[in-house]
Parts: sequence; C-alpha cells; structure tokens
Amino acid sequence: MMEGEDVLLVERDGRIAILTLNRPRVMNALSVALRNALSDAITALDADPDIGAIVLTGAGERAFTAGLDLQELANDGGLGVQQAKNPVAAIEACGTPIIVAINGLAITGGMEIMLACDMILASRTARFADTHVRIGLLPGWGISQRLARAIGPYRAKEFSLTGNFVDAPRAFELGLLNRVVEPDELMPVARALAHDVANAMPAVVRGYKALIDDGLSMTLAQGLALEAERSGAHNDTVDGGGVAAGHASAAARARTLKD
Repeated sequence: MMEGEDVLLVERDGRIAILTLNRPRVMNALSVALRNALSDAITALDADPDIGAIVLTGAGERAFTAGLDLQELANDGGLGVQQAKNPVAAIEACGTPIIVAINGLAITGGMEIMLACDMILASRTARFADTHVRIGLLPGWGISQRLARAIGPYRAKEFSLTGNFVDAPRAFELGLLNRVVEPDELMPVARALAHDVANAMPAVVRGYKALIDDGLSMTLAQGLALEAERSGAHNDTVDGGGVAAGHASAAARARTLKD
C-alpha cells in the first residue's frame, strides 16, 4: 500500500465511530503517517458531542498492528519516533470510551495502544507479544506499567522479558481481555458493545470513566474520597424525575433481555 492512500479509515454508525488501521500489507505497522492520523482522529472524535463511543481495529485478518514500522525507523535513523504524534497519549486524554477489537497479531506498540483503551475484545485467532527485549528498545508508551497492573507483575515479567507470543484464550485467562469471540463475530460484538455505551447518558459515562481512570493512580482511600467528592457535586444537580425515568428504562430493558 502506498503511504498516500488512507492509512486510517473512519466510519460513523449512529453515535459510535469505527477507526480502522489501514496498512494490511505490512500488518498495519504504525508509520509516522498512521500515528499522526490516529492521534488526530481520536482527538477530533472526542470533541464531537454526537460520538459516544469509539471502536478501534485493524484492516485484514493478520494483524491489529505489528507495532512501530521498523523499516521506516531504519530508513530515517529513528527520527520517526520524535516526528510522529503519540497515539497512546491521545487515547489517554480521550474522555470518550474506546473499545479495541483485536483481529490478529497485536505486537509491542500494538499492545501498548491496546492497553491504553477502555475495553479489549479479541478474535479467537488473535495473538499477543511484547517484543521490546528482542528488538533492543525499552517501552515508551506505557506497557511496562499497564501490563503489570492488568495481569500482575510476575505474569507481566514472563510476558515482556521473554518476548514470547500468547494466544487469545491464554490472554483471557490472564485477565488481559474482556471477551474472546469467533473471528466473524468480533466486529458485530464490538459495535453492539459500543452502541450500549453510546446510548447511556454521555456526561455520566465520561464522568464514570474518569473516576475509574483517575482512581487507579491512587490508594483505595484516596479513590473513595475522590468518588465521594465527584458524586456529591454531580448528584446534587440531578433531577429526581430523570433518575426515576432512567431506572424505569433500565428495568424495561432488563425484562426484554430476560424474555
């Protein structure tokens, strides 16, 4: 694929957006152009009040992304790292929930992007690896901290200090994934989950996501204090009738699902 083509596809489906890394011939490797496009798209979508959730995936069946474009880095002497925007920083700053759908390999930088998202779905055929120790680089997008928090330090060290691949069932056992589904079910499940998020109350979704994210950097006592502070400020502004209507709507939906 020539770099002049669209390296990132953006689709809107009601209140959700689907971002597709679109360099399938090179396993959606993260070139400078793709990193910039992804960062800009996430920032723009986060500012759009009509978008309540984002799905991120990769084109083709082979890979979500194989990580940084090492050929490009070799050609420019590594300057691409400095020239490109940091998509993980854009994800971190995004108040809109991001669901990542892993359709194949997620390697190194691909895992770092994945770990920064809010929910992780994977095809049964997906595989994961952190190959920093095999390519001679130290991580800079957060995997050394996020992976250990997700699956525990001992398992994270086995993962990252060997560079070995882990398949989707094992990744689920480790607690790395929300769900594992068949390949043809991945995007329908991701879209449905995104619509569920987007159809909830936007301000509360963003506020709740921020509570969880901000609390993860605190002690439990500090997190509970943060929750009390923010919930008190928010809940004092909520109309009781609206809460009752929302409860009735949720109850009706639960009955529909049960039937």
